[in-house]
Amino acid sequence: MPTTIDHTVLADVFTGFKTAFNRGFEGVESQYARIAMRVPSTTGEEKYAWLGQVPQVREWLGDRVVEQLRLHDYAVTNRLFEQTIEVKRTAIEDDRYGVYAPLMEDMGRAAGEHPDDLVFTLLAGGFTALCYDGKPFFAADHPVVTDNVTQDVSNLQPGAGIAWYLLDTRRAIKPLIYQERLPFRFTSLTKEDDDNVFWKDRYIYGARGRAAAGFGLWQLAYASKAELTLDNFVAARDAMIAIQGEGGRKLGIRPTHLLVPRSLEGIARRTVKSGTRVIDDGGTKLAVDNEWKDTVELIVSDWL
Repeated sequence: MPTTIDHTVLADVFTGFKTAFNRGFEGVESQYARIAMRVPSTTGEEKYAWLGQVPQVREWLGDRVVEQLRLHDYAVTNRLFEQTIEVKRTAIEDDRYGVYAPLMEDMGRAAGEHPDDLVFTLLAGGFTALCYDGKPFFAADHPVVTDNVTQDVSNLQPGAGIAWYLLDTRRAIKPLIYQERLPFRFTSLTKEDDDNVFWKDRYIYGARGRAAAGFGLWQLAYASKAELTLDNFVAARDAMIAIQGEGGRKLGIRPTHLLVPRSLEGIARRTVKSGTRVIDDGGTKLAVDNEWKDTVELIVSDWL
C-alpha cells in the first residue's frame, strides 16, 4: 500500500538520509590535518600577510628591538562546493527510499574526503601555483634577504620523474592551509510548492560547503622530481635542513614526513621503512642496517 506523504514522513526520510550522510562523513580517515593547519574563516577571503619571517629571540639589552617584518599580500579566497541528488517522489510513496541510503552515505564520504582533495591537489600544483613571496611554492629562487642582499633559496630537487615530498609538520604553522568558511551542511527541497516537486515530482537532497586550501611556509616543504632513491632522499633531506631564514637565521627545520603518491609506495617503504639496505662493496652486494629507517613518517596519498 502506498505511503501517504506528509510532513512527518518527509522528516523521517530526511533524518534517515542525513544519518547516512553523517555516517559516511565521519567514517573518513582524513590525512590533510597531518600536513595542513586548519584555519576558520569568517569572510570571503583571508589574508595571510604575516607569512614569512618570525622575529627571533635575542638577549634584551636596553630597549626592545622592533622587527620591521615584510608584509605579504597573500590571500586565500573561499570556494563554494555542492552535492545534489534527486529522489523520485514515487520511491517514497512505495517505501523504496531505503535504496538511496548507500548513495547518501557515499555522498557524505565524498564530503569528508574533500579537504584531502583540496590540500593534496594544491600541493601537487605547487610547482606552478604561487605562494606568499610571489614564487611557485616549489621553486629554486625563493628570495631571502641576508645583510641587505637577496639570495635565491631552493626547496626543489630537479628531475623528470614522479614528484615526492618532504614535510616538516611539527609547528603551529604548517606547510599547507585548510581554510574552512562553512562546513558541509545537508539540506533538502521537499515542499509541495517547490518547483522540483510540483513540476518534476522529485525531491532534492544535497550538501553545501565553503572552503579553500592555501600555501603556508614554503620552508617547511621540499619537493623532488628526481628518482626516489636513498641517495636522493638523503640529499633532499640535507638540503631542506640547511634552509635558512631572513638574516641567515637558523630555522631548525627537520623533515618529519615523506609524502608520496600511491605509485611510489613500494620504493618509499623500502627507503624509510626497511630495516636493511643494499650497498655495493667492490662489486659485491651487501645487506647492511638502514640507518634511515623510521627517520620520517610515511604518508601515501591517493590524491596526488
